[in-house]
Amino acid sequence: MTAHYIAIDWGSTNLRAWLYQGGKCLESRQSEAGVTRLNGRSPEAVLAEVTSNWRNNAIPVIMAGMVGSNVGWKIAPYLPVPAHFSAIGERLTSVGDNIWIIPGLCVSREDNHNVMRGEETQLLGARMLSSSSIYVMPGTHSKWVQVDAQQIHDFRTVMTGELHHLLLRYSLVGAELPEQEISADAFTAGLTRGLATPVILPQLFEVRASHVLGSLPREQVSEFLSGLLIGAEVASMSDQFAARQTITLVAGSALTSRYREAFRAIGREVAVVDGDTAFQAGIRSIAHAVAN
Repeated sequence: MTAHYIAIDWGSTNLRAWLYQGGKCLESRQSEAGVTRLNGRSPEAVLAEVTSNWRNNAIPVIMAGMVGSNVGWKIAPYLPVPAHFSAIGERLTSVGDNIWIIPGLCVSREDNHNVMRGEETQLLGARMLSSSSIYVMPGTHSKWVQVDAQQIHDFRTVMTGELHHLLLRYSLVGAELPEQEISADAFTAGLTRGLATPVILPQLFEVRASHVLGSLPREQVSEFLSGLLIGAEVASMSDQFAARQTITLVAGSALTSRYREAFRAIGREVAVVDGDTAFQAGIRSIAHAVAN
């Protein structure tokens, strides 16, 4: 097996890179040159800059994320589900000498049309770290993924993070608000409301009305809205999955605490895997296969 390899998480707005020897990370780097922020540079040039002094052509580079989308370096075709976990590492797209892009996953049925890029690598690692029936991957576009020991069967996407951002920045809900503050009480109040009434659309304007009328502090609108949206997501998506299925939450520390509170409120305990740890475990497993 080749001793060294490079793992790349290349999204829309940033890029992260890790140099590995076997299972040990020797160095990591970060860049704001996401695929939508290349500023006229080619992906090849950005990769060369980020991995400067790291590689020669014998060292494999494995990339995941929006780099394989229609706005990225080259389209890495989606792998339709149901799909075996092993197929993720077997359908790589070459973009250069020993440089590979991991495929995304897709669902295309009358009752569900969905895609993911980047999360499939996180999912691969999470499966190695915590065996579950359901993986919940919160973020801008939260993913709920149904699996068994061998296959990915289905997944759904909830635009919780993006909706929170849009409502605060570009809608009347967040107009002329002061700087927002952290408030566990406001988050829990929103969470309780969202869990109890997951039909979210009629409640959104009430968030504005609440702070206009003085029942919600204007500095705590972001926290209340976060709780409301996460509560609605967890309540509505949990209804789609059997109560006895095991759930693993794959996220960073901030979102882990929020989603864990939501699951506990409905009587569900979840396992937790750090999102970065899962991503790196997944991409390492693919790099090992490529290098062998």
